[in-house]
Amino acid sequence: MNSFIRRHAVSVIGVLSGFDRLFFRGTLRRVANVKGMMGYLWGVQVPLKDFARHVCETSDRVKQASLRLAERLGRPVQYLSRPGVSKEDVARQIAERDGIKDGLIAVLTSVELCQSYEVYRNRQTRHIELQSRTRKCLHLYHYFQHRQFGFMHVRLQTWFPFNMWVCMNGREWLACQMKQAGIGFLRRDNCFINVADVGRAQRLLDRQLKTDWPKALNRVAEQIHPLRSELFRAWPSDYYWSADQTEWATDVMFRSARALEGLYPQLVQHGMSALGSREVLRFLGRKVPVSGGVHGCFEGEVLSDLRQRPEGIRIKHRVNRNSVKMYDKQGSVLRVETTINDARDLKVYRSKEGDSGGQRSWRRLRKGVADMERRAEISQAANDRYLEAMAAVSDRTTLGELIDPLCRPVTWKGKRVRALNPFAPEDRSLLKAVGRGEFLLNGVRNRDLQRLLYAPTRDPRKVRRRSGAVTRKLRLLRAHGLVHKVPHTHRYQLSPKGRLAIAALLAAGQADPDQLTKVA
Repeated sequence: MNSFIRRHAVSVIGVLSGFDRLFFRGTLRRVANVKGMMGYLWGVQVPLKDFARHVCETSDRVKQASLRLAERLGRPVQYLSRPGVSKEDVARQIAERDGIKDGLIAVLTSVELCQSYEVYRNRQTRHIELQSRTRKCLHLYHYFQHRQFGFMHVRLQTWFPFNMWVCMNGREWLACQMKQAGIGFLRRDNCFINVADVGRAQRLLDRQLKTDWPKALNRVAEQIHPLRSELFRAWPSDYYWSADQTEWATDVMFRSARALEGLYPQLVQHGMSALGSREVLRFLGRKVPVSGGVHGCFEGEVLSDLRQRPEGIRIKHRVNRNSVKMYDKQGSVLRVETTINDARDLKVYRSKEGDSGGQRSWRRLRKGVADMERRAEISQAANDRYLEAMAAVSDRTTLGELIDPLCRPVTWKGKRVRALNPFAPEDRSLLKAVGRGEFLLNGVRNRDLQRLLYAPTRDPRKVRRRSGAVTRKLRLLRAHGLVHKVPHTHRYQLSPKGRLAIAALLAAGQADPDQLTKVA
């Protein structure tokens, strides 16, 4: 990202990186499965034959308790019969109509699908059983102008197991923070096109990462579902909070719409022409065979598309349910945004859950709020790499200026290290292997390079010799500043200098003489 900012420093007035849309799910895990629900029924002494009656009575009590706040404040409760109606638009219209600046705006209700339970007669055993089924029930949408989080809503399922969803926006939250801090800003929609003190605003965004999420979300949940403690007195159950969806946005604020208007078409063209399905798989950390194509075990979906949105032209690259996208927002803001819908597709360096002092290794990103900071780190790294790639496209540094320092010997840790020859077969293969997209996310290991640079073998002596040779090659790249070692691991990642130099060298190697002559 730094290369992109330096490249356009004259036109850029600031950069803000932080959460955009946050969608949390609250689950009462003790009653979120059939076994747990049976335990609850045993605790309250309700037989299965009375299950339907008990559920209906409990749901009515939950609904009445949840709506008590709206009744006390005199706020409207409105039923929406059409599924296509935008609840957010309805809530904003009510807030504007009634001049709501703080507190509950309205409660919108709607009958929607949910995962609940049903008593089923098993014909084989001739017994009635409790089963998890997809059903329809009433959902309550509480819309707030929250004092801390800004405009947000909470959705409550009024049937067992009373799942809850909390949706907020990091930019709305930042607006509240800046108002309290006395920082001036100009805002359109959920985007800031100018901020009086970008440094302080970024520190406020960073402070969001230190939030005690369970405490903050439980405080909201108590307002929406006040009957929980009473209902589960005999079978105590607290909400477990997980992140169903997180969006992390990097906003590059340009001085004017004209400055971005001339640049953005070039960025879009590069994103659509240079980043095909294979490249997107590499970029988002998927394995790609050396021979080309995609990994044989991959059965997901890879998409790159371009669409005209109300906020601007959007280019999106998606692997399964996670994506990186870019669009020109409100004319003068270039936004790059990483959306994580499936945490299990990503890995972080951490210890086992419940063993904070244990040995660390690369493990799947957890969906729970315990990994919110790690989500932010992964998302920011993805945004940085995307902007770095865009900087390489429009960078005016000549190829000679990039490779000239690499073609000279250097001294590293007191020892002389030979020069690189980027156009020699051996060094070119090394640079091409290190620059592969599947290593951008998690880094490259010695064994990964062995697989790419040498033919397969099971001879232990050859394996040892190859391991030593690759170690020396990695030392060569580190000495020239192209890679750096990830602390406490056996992995290496490209530096910004390495990403820029390798991208330029590979592009030059694929260009034909006519193209190079025209550029010259």
